[in-house]
Parts: sequence; structure tokens; C-alpha cells
Amino acid sequence: MRMRAIIAAALALAACAGGARAAPVAVKIETGVLVGEAGDRALVFRNIPYAAPPVGDLRWAPPQRAAAWSGEREAVKPGPSCPQPMRPDGRPNAGAANGPMSEDCLQLNVFAPTSGAKAPVMVWLHGGAFRYGAGWIYDGSNFARDGVVFVSINYRLGDLGYFAHPALTRAAAPDAPLYNYGLMDQIAALEWVQRNIAAFGGDPANVTVLGESAGAMSVLQLLAIPSTRGLYHKAIVESGGGWFQPGGLLEKEVEGAALATRLSLPGAEASLADLRAVSIERLVAQAGAAATGPAPDGRLLKETPTQAFAAGREVDVPLVIGSNSGEDSLMDAFGLNPGAQAARLGPQVRRIYAEDAARGDEALARAVFTDRVMGAPARWTAAQAADGAPAWLYYFSYVGSRFRPAVTTAAHAAEIQYVLDYWGRRTDPASISAEDRAMAELVHGCWTKFAKTSVPACGPGEGWPAYNPSTDQLMEFGDGPGVRTGFRKRQLDAQDLVALPTMGVAQ
Repeated sequence: MRMRAIIAAALALAACAGGARAAPVAVKIETGVLVGEAGDRALVFRNIPYAAPPVGDLRWAPPQRAAAWSGEREAVKPGPSCPQPMRPDGRPNAGAANGPMSEDCLQLNVFAPTSGAKAPVMVWLHGGAFRYGAGWIYDGSNFARDGVVFVSINYRLGDLGYFAHPALTRAAAPDAPLYNYGLMDQIAALEWVQRNIAAFGGDPANVTVLGESAGAMSVLQLLAIPSTRGLYHKAIVESGGGWFQPGGLLEKEVEGAALATRLSLPGAEASLADLRAVSIERLVAQAGAAATGPAPDGRLLKETPTQAFAAGREVDVPLVIGSNSGEDSLMDAFGLNPGAQAARLGPQVRRIYAEDAARGDEALARAVFTDRVMGAPARWTAAQAADGAPAWLYYFSYVGSRFRPAVTTAAHAAEIQYVLDYWGRRTDPASISAEDRAMAELVHGCWTKFAKTSVPACGPGEGWPAYNPSTDQLMEFGDGPGVRTGFRKRQLDAQDLVALPTMGVAQ
């Protein structure tokens, strides 16, 4: 079955029905025929397996190819989320996920334009602290409306996604990747895109990988892996920081042995069979007991992104990177007390942050946190990337009109609605003002142009210049958007001086 041969008929059916219901549309990929739905903005295919279920002997193993099926596979309803803590009342959790979850969760969703071929492709990696979230949450219909194929994926989370143990190391081949199973899933999804996206009208030679928070951190990890070169051709990092502490497999094995002990197994002596026999419910109940996320295993990921960028060894592609004005919202999520944090700040910090300190200790602590965790590392990463393919730095400070005047900064993840030009499942469209829609048009347009041309040729005045450390310019998406020069330079320079010596990079 050829996709284009059926699209016209599908859209005709939708028109005959008055557009009340989406019409079915089919596409053939490497594993079989998918039947999705054709809407007025996009052809939508959900719950597409991109890898085999990571269960049994494939738990804590590199992802394997998905099996083929016979006949037609329904691709209309979202698939399950990967295992993660869910709210007992059914409301969305910290990663906006709810509903069913399953260890058999390696699937993706495709939003494709209703016509045309060789469209640019965007592959979205969701956030959620590597413990929460799902690809099905994000609606890419408006990217498809504007001529971009949008792909959102699931990847293994928590202790299923990032786990090391001596038993796993002993069982693996000498060069087999370990620990970073969620990262391996993301690579498998990008490989799937290379093999299959043309069937949806996408161009496998024009792929942008992008993500927010943990998804953005994942993008930086991918940029530190030379073998991912060619799977994507540009990257967008939304609130992904850019500084990563050095570490390695041995310390992750110690953490894994401690998890085994908490699961009533004999710690480092636990067998692989015993580990794989632990129920999902027991593993999910341990979530949050220790930090999780990618780390060098010496095999797939041989160094941190910070080390790769510092040495010029990152995959050299055009890059958009930035952060939000209210990243300190993460302090609340992490249970960090601003007063206690401020008490640790010495007089030199207070001098450098004089304007923030004048507003009180809480304002000072929140400003230092925002700069240290997101603002400074994003600027540093853009500067390191600038000597190769161009990089663009942004700062998102726009506050939706429905939140004012009580809210004055853009919280972590606030930009996503504007990037997608989609207000999500929990926002009443009637609460969105014309000003909000104009900001969405601007931000979404910048991301779309970057996907199409490798340059975010957008913004007021002369547009958004590529980042250069000597001019130190960024685009602020805020009240009166525009280019800013030397934005918080004194504070960010100070953060560089304090943080970089701890990152395992040459000074």
C-alpha cells in the first residue's frame, strides 16, 4: 500500500463526513501496514513499535528490531507509557503522564503533512527527570500543518532505563553498551526514522532531534556519541543545561547493587535472572531513591557532553539551545529550600548578584539556581559549539496572559506550548489571548524554520544572530522579544569560573 495513493481518498471521506470524524489512512513500513487517521492538519499514526518489547531477557539489554506483523495494525490510539510512578487518582503525574503503562512501551507517534514529500523531520524527546513522561502526550499536528513530520517517542525510564550491576557487566560482550538503556532506545528510534520516515513523506536526510529538560539533556548526550552522526542533522536543546559531572560505570554498579539490596536481593551478588524477575511494581516503587539518567559507560558513551564540547569532539551540527527565566521552579520540584540555599552563599556571590540580593534571600537563591543549572551552561555550550556549525542561544521569559500578574517568570517547561503551538490537554483554549497566540506563532515559526533550513531566520528587527562569544547575543522570547547583548554576563561569567573546574575538562 502506498501512502500517497490513499491520502486523497481519506481526505475526501473526511470532507464528505463534514470533517466530524478523522478518516482512516494507511501506510506500509518495514514491519507491516499501519492504519492511522487523516485530520484537517495532519496524518496521525500512534503507538508504532520501533523496537522489540524490552521484557524478559531484553530487560536491561540494547533494544532489538521490532517484529513484523501480518495484516493491518491499528495506529489511532496512544500506546502505554513506560513504567513510572503514577498518581493514584488518575491525574497526570510530574511528567504529565497518566493512564496505562507497560514494560512493552518502545513505541512512537508520527504526525505527517497531508501532502508533499521530503518534508523535514523533527524527533521529540520528552522530559520528566528520566523518570516520568511519555511521547504520546505531545501533539505535533501544527508542525505537520506547517510542512514538518513530527515524531514523538517513548524511551525506558528510571531504573529500567538507567541501571548498572556487576551481573549485567559480566554477561555483556566486552564492547556491548551498558547502563544507558533509555539513551540506546532514543538511538534506536532515530535509526527507525532513517529506515521508515520516507513512507510518511519525511526526508531522512533532514532530521532535527529536539527535547526539553531530560529530553534536552538526552540531546546533548547524543551529541557526545560520535556513532550517532548521520542519524540527525541539527539539534534543539530546551532547558537541558549543558554541564555534566564526570562519572563512570563502576559507581553506577555500586548504585545498582544498592538497589538490589533494597529489593531484598543479595546486592552485588544478585544474579541476572533474579534481577530480571523483579516485578515492575517493585521497581517503580523504588523510583526517586537515587538520581538517574545517562552517564558514561566507557562503551557507547565514553565521555560527558561537557567533556565532548570542551574538546571539540561533539557531533558538529547546527544547534539551538536556551533556557527559561523561571527555571527556579525546579527548586520546588526538587524540594530545595531557597532560604537554606541562600544561607550558603558568601559575600562575593552577593556582590555579583547585587540586584537579585536586594530583593531578598529567596530571590537571590532562585536567581543563582537558574543561572547555575540552566542559563550559564547553555551559554557555555553555545560558545563551545560556535567554532563549528553555528549555534543560536535563546532565553524564554514570556508569561502567559492567563497567569499574570501573579506569575512573573516563565517556569521550567513553559515554552513547550509555544514551541508546539498547542495548548495541551489541561489548558482551556478560551484562556489563551491574542498575545499568547502571537508568541506561539513566533517561537513555533523559529523552530519550524530551523527544521526546514538549519537557520532560525525569525524574530523582530534584524532577526536572531548566531551565537558568538565575542558579541554575546541571544534572542529573548519575552515581553518585547528581541536580541539582547551581554545578557547577565557578570553573573554567568562567575558561574563558569566556579562550575567548570568540577566538570573534568581542561581549563
